[in-house]
Amino acid sequence: MNTWYVACTPDELTDKPLGRTICNKQLVFFRGDEGRVAAVEDFCPHRGAPLSLGFVRDGKLVCGYHGLEMNCSGKCDSMPGQRVRGFPSNRAYPVEERHGFIWIWPGDPEKADADLIPELHWANNPDWAYGGGLYHIQCEYRLMIDNLMDLTHETYVHASSIGQPEIEEAAPDTTVNGDEVVTSREMENIPAPPFWQAALKGNGLADDVPVDRWQICRFTPPSHVLIDVGVAHAGNGGANAPANVKASSIVVDFITPETDTSIWYFWGMARNFKPEDQALTDKIREGQGKIFEEDLEMLEAQQRNLLLYPDRQLLKLNIDGGGVQARRIIDRILKEEQAEQPQEATA
Repeated sequence: MNTWYVACTPDELTDKPLGRTICNKQLVFFRGDEGRVAAVEDFCPHRGAPLSLGFVRDGKLVCGYHGLEMNCSGKCDSMPGQRVRGFPSNRAYPVEERHGFIWIWPGDPEKADADLIPELHWANNPDWAYGGGLYHIQCEYRLMIDNLMDLTHETYVHASSIGQPEIEEAAPDTTVNGDEVVTSREMENIPAPPFWQAALKGNGLADDVPVDRWQICRFTPPSHVLIDVGVAHAGNGGANAPANVKASSIVVDFITPETDTSIWYFWGMARNFKPEDQALTDKIREGQGKIFEEDLEMLEAQQRNLLLYPDRQLLKLNIDGGGVQARRIIDRILKEEQAEQPQEATA
């Protein structure tokens, strides 16, 4: 809980408040005074209506039931014909707008440090382009982390786009550096799959020649996975090849728990070739969106199966190393956080 999650994107916040459940907390987001984003409990203290069904007026959140007005700190300011300044305040949550996302700290507000928000070097760099989207998926957040830290599944789930047999034939290498887990895989002198053929062509490069392909997955708590991916004309150094013979990108995956069995999945791709080409950005985004739709179907089916068989022990193979190490870090942080909670007095 004491960490930053992506809550939404700025374009989701219009003149209407946004209701969203995060970490089992029902919240409402809105732009208050001077356009600053605020987040408070999605509950009107008058009659319990969701404040997200209301609207924003002059930087105040107005309940759509009886017109109670609440400010960014969760305090009731006014209500037509009523005295409400003595009403208890709603809990307000630390939020920050940075790197093209709205971040929220759902835990102890005293520990919220904006410097702990991940630094995204591509987010504000004109040499990079970014396109992405949001999926609401009915699965536990750790299942998505498992999925992203083991890309062997691409051979099967994404056979028509990014999958190819060479992926499972190349053994992954997993390392742990503090709270970061890195799983990498390199494939040399192979054909480019359809998605990467299109990327090479989009970068003005030959798409019918052998390539060296790489996947470098980086997990950091609580549930962020950034994946350095790409292809280069074979024999030029793979990921270290010069820019004029490769097409590479960073796959962006911010996973925000909604409930114990559902997530908000913010996905996208940042690239540093032809950043000015909006049509290429749109085309890549469309292709990537279709790929992640295939993950969605598999993950939701997996979650349903796990709920049906809660006592079954799952097998762990060498390809699961990244996900296993990520879960160990999550488990350790959860244990440390729970240990900090005040203990109830016993008789």
